[in-house]
Amino acid sequence: MWVKGEIFRNLADAKGSAAGLEREAQASLFDRFDWFARTMEHCPPAPYPLIARARADGSDAWLFLAEDGNGKAHALASWYSLKFGPVFTGAPEDKTAAALLTAIARRIGRRLDSIGLAPMTQANADLVARAFRRARWSATATETSCNWTIDVTDQSFAEYWAERPGELRSTVKRKGAKAALDITILDHFEDEAWADYEAIYADSWKPEEGSNQFLRSMAEEEGVAGNLRLGIGRIDGHPVAAQLWTVENGVAIIHKLAHRDSAAEFSPGSLMSAAMFERAIDVDKVRLIDFGTGDDRYKRDWMDTRAPLFTLTLFNKRTFAGIVGALRAKAGRLSRGCGAGNRPQR
Repeated sequence: MWVKGEIFRNLADAKGSAAGLEREAQASLFDRFDWFARTMEHCPPAPYPLIARARADGSDAWLFLAEDGNGKAHALASWYSLKFGPVFTGAPEDKTAAALLTAIARRIGRRLDSIGLAPMTQANADLVARAFRRARWSATATETSCNWTIDVTDQSFAEYWAERPGELRSTVKRKGAKAALDITILDHFEDEAWADYEAIYADSWKPEEGSNQFLRSMAEEEGVAGNLRLGIGRIDGHPVAAQLWTVENGVAIIHKLAHRDSAAEFSPGSLMSAAMFERAIDVDKVRLIDFGTGDDRYKRDWMDTRAPLFTLTLFNKRTFAGIVGALRAKAGRLSRGCGAGNRPQR
């Protein structure tokens, strides 16, 4: 199989060749060119874009990276990226996908010593590791986070809710009567609602945002597409809770949620979640709800399926620095023993 490969050092050049990475072609928000471009603009993991493409048999494989100029590259991702992996066009078979990624590994191996990729599903980590090993890279996948989801296909909210833990249902019932939380869920962007979201987030237990402008830009774009679900909860007219979701292609993704610490006694987060879940299930008719990354205990009350997410570390065994890095990583694994979080190595 003949494979053509290219490296792009800026987004403008890559965009000119990025047919098949638009909203219409990529079901996942995190696989679209605009997502990577927004990440590079607002919260890049390293200063210089390094975008690799390989094509064969009518299919493309893309790997979006950012490099630091010293031989290290990272996934072009941020803490807003709930998943990362290679992006394909043309629906290649597994054999072709692996061959395309091996071609990418060989090409970028001329300039890099190491790469870190996260957060990756097990399937993506396995695929990339297999392909890069063929091109003389070492690959180590370590579980570093997880993703909670629930399949609600053909369920009503009442059916979904009846399966939630009794304590959660009781809390929502009691606090709902006490709080009188007035909830608005927008499917379009409004400046006033966004100002409420930012004020609530700033007054919550959540850490400082990586980039408010990144998130606003995303919300504006998804609002134009009709995929935004921005929930604001108010008590006596005062905004106290907010959640940011997107709904597309039958999947609801929970991106952000926060409430003011001063309103904690009313459990506004639980009340907001119940309303957002009801909207997604009964109105939007989604089949899957995705709670993003993280193993927060409260997610288990709302979800039922946990999947690990991995950081894949790659070392180039064709460079001295890559060999040293691989040896140090191996020594570190041996000193820690075979922990449950490590995938088998070779």
